[in-house]
Amino acid sequence: MAGYRHILGDMHRLIALALALAATAAHARVMRIEAHAGKSPNAHYTVLTGIAYGELNPGDGHNRLITDIQFAPRNAQTKRVQYAATFTLYIPNKPAPDSVLLYEVVNRGASLLPREYANNDFFLLSGWQGDIPFNGLAINGKHGETISVPVARNADGSLITGPAMARWIDLKPGTQTLALGDSITYHTSGTPPLPFTLDQKQAHLFTKQSEAEDGTSTGVKEVPQTDWSWGVCGAQPGGTAICLNKPVDPALMYELHYTAKDPLVLGIGLAAIRDLNAFFRYAKDDGHGFTNPVAPHIHGTVAAGISQSGNLLRTWLNLGFNQSEDNRIVFDGVMPIIAARMVPINVRFGVPGGMGFPFEVGSDGINWWTATPDPVRHLPTGSLLDRCTASHTCPKIMELLGSGEFYSLRASLDFVGTTAVRDIPLPANVRRYYVAGTSHGGGNGKLYLTPNEKQYPSNCMLPSNPNPQNPTRRALLLAMKQWVTTNVEPPPSVYPKLSDHTLAPAEEVIASFPHIGSYPAPTIHVLNPLLFYDLGAQFHYRDLSGVDTKVPPTVMRKLPTVLPTLDADGNERGGIHSVFQQAPLGTYTGWNITTSGFRAGQFCNLQGAYIPFAATEADRAKAQDSRPSLAARYKSHDEYVRRVKKAAASLVQQRFMLQDDADAFVRAAEKSAIWETAAR
Repeated sequence: MAGYRHILGDMHRLIALALALAATAAHARVMRIEAHAGKSPNAHYTVLTGIAYGELNPGDGHNRLITDIQFAPRNAQTKRVQYAATFTLYIPNKPAPDSVLLYEVVNRGASLLPREYANNDFFLLSGWQGDIPFNGLAINGKHGETISVPVARNADGSLITGPAMARWIDLKPGTQTLALGDSITYHTSGTPPLPFTLDQKQAHLFTKQSEAEDGTSTGVKEVPQTDWSWGVCGAQPGGTAICLNKPVDPALMYELHYTAKDPLVLGIGLAAIRDLNAFFRYAKDDGHGFTNPVAPHIHGTVAAGISQSGNLLRTWLNLGFNQSEDNRIVFDGVMPIIAARMVPINVRFGVPGGMGFPFEVGSDGINWWTATPDPVRHLPTGSLLDRCTASHTCPKIMELLGSGEFYSLRASLDFVGTTAVRDIPLPANVRRYYVAGTSHGGGNGKLYLTPNEKQYPSNCMLPSNPNPQNPTRRALLLAMKQWVTTNVEPPPSVYPKLSDHTLAPAEEVIASFPHIGSYPAPTIHVLNPLLFYDLGAQFHYRDLSGVDTKVPPTVMRKLPTVLPTLDADGNERGGIHSVFQQAPLGTYTGWNITTSGFRAGQFCNLQGAYIPFAATEADRAKAQDSRPSLAARYKSHDEYVRRVKKAAASLVQQRFMLQDDADAFVRAAEKSAIWETAAR
């Protein structure tokens, strides 16, 4: 932690030096670009890596929404707030005639989109998550993108403090040191906030025997303050961990409440995305020797983000950041993928890398595209697009979701609001595509009947769901580019609705799941419920911004939730049906069940499941499986292949699949050996 703060301090000195050289204002508040040519991933691209140095006027209406920006230190010359963001730019050697700037919002510093998605487009990545250390984050052996943002301090230089919490579960026997960064609160985010004081009398450590999905706990006890201290066991006292006097009880949750200090002004990351993309879209150069290689060649701009990154795009639009500081549109098209909430980046001591567990902020304000009332939470009518509508900077929007977003990420809110009694319609510039029966991000597309141990996700009862989303994602990204560059309309939206009974109350849907022999049936515990929190008077719910003064928040009530309805096989009825669902080999779900540990029996976060059909009718009867067997569904291997061909051709015709992906599905079906089992 100390090393991180040292690096951050060095970066602020670097920023000050760079901006001192940029005495005059440059385009879009990017003051200077420092870039270096790197190794190209293939012969078709040149790659630039570098740092974009920027500054913000806290009094400008385009920036005023950034939480704590008024408390950020300012440059002595310009009286503005500074930041520095890393970036990587892939420049096609031969740009396509209709090329776009494709900006991927990185996920916890890492790119998730394959490079081939860019085709011959310009492809840009940059840092936005300020709690990732500036020296880079290694993810799967790759360098991560990040941003240096300032710490907020009061005008007199005194510390800003506030409540914080860290939670640990499923600890190994013998553990005595609990690192803040290893807690379920922070391990998928970045750097945890430091404690204001190392006096443990100013903090409280609790244990819990159990915790339901709605946050209701049993067996809560406070650990005596004499039984723990700040610091790593056996080392000097410090604020990165706590040390217990005796080993943990692995059956318990440990939850630390403490006062944190020095909040990072994380919301600056939103402005950095705006300014860097506006620079590459519109600017000729930075005024200091860097010539923009993008602007002369592109015919539009598209932003895409997967999971956390898609949630960030929803936040970004809600807060009006698609309007540049000179009032021009930044992105023509925006694609939030498998995203169902907002990111708490504009919250003091926010956790932008959180996973959506109980007490984590993210679904607590507007989460819908059309102006809708929220009488349950007593919020005014509004939508994610109110600000861009007012400034005439709304992009074309495509969102792509699957079943996993309903079960783990509370997507019900986006479709039917907090009352869950009627569908929320979509505006003309928004398309929604729902790929039925897919886990978070989709499966690997492999065909099999008998799962092996490698096909079970960690600590989940059921094998992984192989039903893929990737072919649909590829096709829709192409449709988005065409929509932006030539105004060719994309396919109509396809998603489940209450009006056609492809959505229904969660309890009703779960009760309708078929009996499948020895396989466990789902219960309401496979659903991550939608909770209404009291986050305190300084929290701005509409914008998911401000200061959360109640940590952990008070649960006001559990809100009604809907789920996609099921057919007799347990497969979802609404949405886009992939080849796997049109020619099924089993039941494909967006839920799975945690096998053991503190959360045993609850939803196995972000994981879907696959329950294969019995091979023969004799197998089905023996297993007491209510679903018809494989042999009863397809009279021969050739019939199965014909079903796959028909499904793939239909998806290509609807523009939900590209022809090369369709051909790959047919080849896989032709080569599949599963029929040897069914024909025995």
